[in-house]
Amino acid sequence: MALPSLDDYFPDWKEREALAEAMIPIIGGLYRKNVVCYCFGRALYNQSVTSIMKTHRYVRQVAKNELSEFESYPILKALSDLDLGPSHIDVGKLATQYMDESAGNGVTPLDFVRRECAEVIGRHVPPIEKPQDVVLYGFGRIGRLLARLLIEKTGSGQQLRLRAIVVRKASDNDLGKRASLLRRDSVHGAFPGTIRVDEENSCIIANGNVIRVIYAGAPADVDYTAYGINDAIVIDNTGAWRDAKGLGEHLKAKGAARVLLTAPVKGGLKNIVSGINSNELSKDDKIIGAASCTTNAIVPVLRTMHDEFEIVHGHMETVHAYTPDQNLIDNYHKKSRRGRSAPLNMVITETGASSAVTQLLPELEGKLTGNAIRVPTPDVSLAILNLTLSRSTTLEEVNGHLRNASLYSALQRQIDYTESPEMVSSDFIGNRHACIVDGGATIAKDNRVVLYVWYDNEYGYACQVVRVVQKWSGIRYPLIPQDVAHTGFG
Repeated sequence: MALPSLDDYFPDWKEREALAEAMIPIIGGLYRKNVVCYCFGRALYNQSVTSIMKTHRYVRQVAKNELSEFESYPILKALSDLDLGPSHIDVGKLATQYMDESAGNGVTPLDFVRRECAEVIGRHVPPIEKPQDVVLYGFGRIGRLLARLLIEKTGSGQQLRLRAIVVRKASDNDLGKRASLLRRDSVHGAFPGTIRVDEENSCIIANGNVIRVIYAGAPADVDYTAYGINDAIVIDNTGAWRDAKGLGEHLKAKGAARVLLTAPVKGGLKNIVSGINSNELSKDDKIIGAASCTTNAIVPVLRTMHDEFEIVHGHMETVHAYTPDQNLIDNYHKKSRRGRSAPLNMVITETGASSAVTQLLPELEGKLTGNAIRVPTPDVSLAILNLTLSRSTTLEEVNGHLRNASLYSALQRQIDYTESPEMVSSDFIGNRHACIVDGGATIAKDNRVVLYVWYDNEYGYACQVVRVVQKWSGIRYPLIPQDVAHTGFG
């Protein structure tokens, strides 16, 4: 598509805006049938007009192609004309492929998508045999973001269903306060939808989802079956227990079948990072951990860098947003330095991420060191990876490899990429990837490389947790086009 003249920019924008507006009901209609649309790995469902347009703009900049709404809309419209079964369809990649193939050959968008989607046309096999009940044990920073994501991903209602949250009752108006914290968030903004409180039945009703609020003092005290909840996956986001004995208390509750901890588990239990070792999940596993936010952020980058360049040695320095574990003002803390005021200080502290990496990437055993600095920002962190490689490389090669990983590899849900020289931490709030490589900051000389990797340590991590739960639940979608293994979900 030729660039418009200066006089054509606004008319061009309005045309593309109209196409993006027309996409929304099509995307929504497909989503309710469990046909989930993406554009180079970025979700198109539940997006605004401008968000859809920004996604197209991002792809043009990073993939360096000519994709616009003019190219993607005909493909999306053709998809809506087919009897598609549940699937994940990357509309952007299909449109790019169609542009490359169709020049002068007379193939219509409908003919093209009918060929590409042949395996799912008329194949109405649900992504999971029956809906999977999910319970959130705890309702803090991660718990509330998990609630938002699970509510958003309700779709047809036949996949993951958030049935309940379990907390300790803190006051007479506890239910209203819990709902208010879900409704408004100082970092992540307002809840995208409507929330009602049913005091009589102790429920929060969010976008039509009925979520029981259960008050209990200990995991084993709850009878989930009394609320119609069975074979539930309990997501413990309290961090109060880390081993099989403590987390095993959840399994004593009637109706609870499996437990996932939103932190690293200890004692030989599996820590799962979506996209890295998700294939190790089994329904026979009763207790797993989702590792830490930092581990989720750095392992995908280390994986793809080691596969291409072989890492000889590396040091990781994490510049991490402060967390509820720290004090607002100076006060006692059992760990060194963390007792000092979080909003007023940079605080050097330890991180277990470097050792956790070797559990997931054993070939890096003994090759990594790490440390962390807590800084006075509420969200979004930065990992600085100082790597020594087995061979010399160039800035262009390293950035090109990481850019391609973000667009075309099996880790496209985990790795995002930017080259903007003006991005700062707050620009990455709400990013759904495990990490974002800042290509504009990359340093490469001979066999030494320094990578700057951003990550939303709350929202991006919560997305990774949900991907693990989806995989553990047995949710499977055919992926179109089949250019990469489908290791994650949006």
